[in-house]
Amino acid sequence: MGSGSIRRSAGALFRGVLSAPGAKAGTFTDVPTTFCASTASTDPAVPAASADPAASTAPTAPGRAARTGFPLRTAAALAASGLLASPLLAGTAHADPKAPAPPSKMSQIGGDRLGTPGVQVAPKPGAPKLPGPDQLTARSWIVSDAASGKVLAAKNPHWQLAPASTLKMLFADTVLPKFPKDQKHTVKPADLAGMGAGSSLVGIKENLSYTVHDLWLGVFLRSGNDAVHTLSAMNGGTKATVAQMQQHAKELNANDTHVVTPDGYDAPGQVSSAYDLSLFARSGLQNADFREYCSTASAQFPGEEAKGGKRASFGIQNTNRLLSGDYDIKPYPGIAGVKNGSTTNAGSTFTGVAHRGGRKLLVTVMNPQKKEHNEAYREAAKLFDWGFAAADKVEPVGRLVGPRSEDDGTGAVSAKGKGKDADKSTQAALNSTGGAGAWTAVGIGSAVLALLGVVAFAVHRRRTLPERMRGRQPRK
Repeated sequence: MGSGSIRRSAGALFRGVLSAPGAKAGTFTDVPTTFCASTASTDPAVPAASADPAASTAPTAPGRAARTGFPLRTAAALAASGLLASPLLAGTAHADPKAPAPPSKMSQIGGDRLGTPGVQVAPKPGAPKLPGPDQLTARSWIVSDAASGKVLAAKNPHWQLAPASTLKMLFADTVLPKFPKDQKHTVKPADLAGMGAGSSLVGIKENLSYTVHDLWLGVFLRSGNDAVHTLSAMNGGTKATVAQMQQHAKELNANDTHVVTPDGYDAPGQVSSAYDLSLFARSGLQNADFREYCSTASAQFPGEEAKGGKRASFGIQNTNRLLSGDYDIKPYPGIAGVKNGSTTNAGSTFTGVAHRGGRKLLVTVMNPQKKEHNEAYREAAKLFDWGFAAADKVEPVGRLVGPRSEDDGTGAVSAKGKGKDADKSTQAALNSTGGAGAWTAVGIGSAVLALLGVVAFAVHRRRTLPERMRGRQPRK
């Protein structure tokens, strides 16, 4: 077990761990962070050159803090006055007139309609209307039933786009089963080599020991590329891990995906799709540990060693804002993960799973063209709302296929004779997790979200990345 305490959901699915001595669970003001605001283009045609701020903040290496920000007292005053919620800080809403069009022909795995450009939906009489294009601006999205695999609606779901840190779902589904949670690893300098400039970090320190449990909390909660690279080093190195991820994607029938980095950081040729990301989430959710990590709202993470060899800890919060909330968005009712991301090439990406009334839905959103703060989460929430209302009032437009060993992706009977029934084992696995409590994560109370948001911003301004991790992005 790890050294941090997990803020758990209602239900018995998740296993908590004790806080380190002197640590206070749920405290985030001491998370080492850096301000790394993106000013880069979200056009996937732009060469990869940017960070992956899947979290709006990224921890920095020790000894590099710069006192350049405003005092935390000022931050608290701003939170109290409500200035943080001002529309001036909410971003701008506009569509990119130069945004590329989807290919005229895409993969038809899961159904012919899923390879057709544009929105695909087959409403029955009385079905609720999908939100319009002014509300759903993402280049690609998909709504599916997590248990049965039925696709309720989709827009360009097989469009190959940069995935950002949502690719970490494939990383986890590939590597997570290989190491016991209580296994310890002492981080070597070589373990952290090769991370992209401005990478999102959880704050792993060289020459210190971490459990596998700690490292996965870093991957899922803080989207820590340092945690990904450490686990990759344990797994035989980045090159070997990438090869295993690509092979696993192939086994899952995720043929839109080409893996270049294990963490999702922008790289030439690295692509996935809303359809494939949903496959990764659906596969990963069959693993109890995957479900635990992706639904954890907050936890304690090991810090530096103090005098006497005692280990300090600091609080970390999940950067999935439908799970943990933010100053301008509340946790989504019934949300239970899965993963978010943001890079120059990808824009914002998000895959989520939520439970309501005995139904579990998966939603993936890729690169909203409306550049509002937290827009990917807002659009995902709209799709969840529609999906829960429409689930019995639409005909499926396709399906999430099973693994290649059970399903050839066309619906025909495979060599093992499973074909269209390949999703039954998946459905049984997902349904075995119990009722709503086991699928619902508890976010941070909304009363403290504004304060957390502004304090995080203040801490951003007080910290800087080490020189070896700095990097500027091209202007929009």
